Amino acid sequence: MPAEGGTTVDDPIDGAAAPQDDRPRPAHALVFAGGDPVPADLAHVLPSDALVVAADAGVDLAHCLGRRVDVAVGDFDSVTPAGLERAAAEGGRVERHRPDKDATDLDLALATAAAAGARRVTVVGGHGGRLDHLLGNLSLLAAPRFAALTIDAWMGTAHLLVVREHAAIAGPVGAVVSLFAAHGPARGVTTTDLRYPLYDAVLEPDSTLGISNVIAGPDPAVRVGEGVVLVIRPDALDSGGP
Repeated sequence: MPAEGGTTVDDPIDGAAAPQDDRPRPAHALVFAGGDPVPADLAHVLPSDALVVAADAGVDLAHCLGRRVDVAVGDFDSVTPAGLERAAAEGGRVERHRPDKDATDLDLALATAAAAGARRVTVVGGHGGRLDHLLGNLSLLAAPRFAALTIDAWMGTAHLLVVREHAAIAGPVGAVVSLFAAHGPARGVTTTDLRYPLYDAVLEPDSTLGISNVIAGPDPAVRVGEGVVLVIRPDALDSGGP
């Protein structure tokens, strides 16, 4: 049971609900996931006023970066007991799901952020560890059911953008950036201020065409006519963040 001030919901229906309180609906949510540790410097590039949703061991990651958890979601098979107790003691809502649920903890956390009214979600973590989890997480971020969200992610020092229409790519000239199609071909892909430009191109999911491009101007961007493109800057944190 949580300490006074927190709330526990045991075995909710898969597909989490919004936090039950009177706070304004957030425009931006931070979703912390498990996986390998992230650099402490990452704390400086994350928004300070976002709703914080933690997926299982993401609770401990949020605390490591100095963030209070608003909602903790998962079956809690990997979070530390002290971390979960702290989240509840600080007033966080704890949504405990059955171990045999049909969705991963990160999936539930994204659904919680969407149900809370967030329009933008920044995922922190979810990399390293098990390869199957990493592949599942990358696929999840581009899933059609989250198409209404603007999603980006920090995985280690890498920054990822999920692009469905248009996005600016922050970074200095000379920074490496790679583009991948997700869940099928991406059509009408056009880039600006990249060394190897694409003009109304088709990116296939099995293509390496978009790997290791380079920012070549002050306003790098990508536009997608149809489909989803993952834009990854592998050294984003090392060069100052987005």
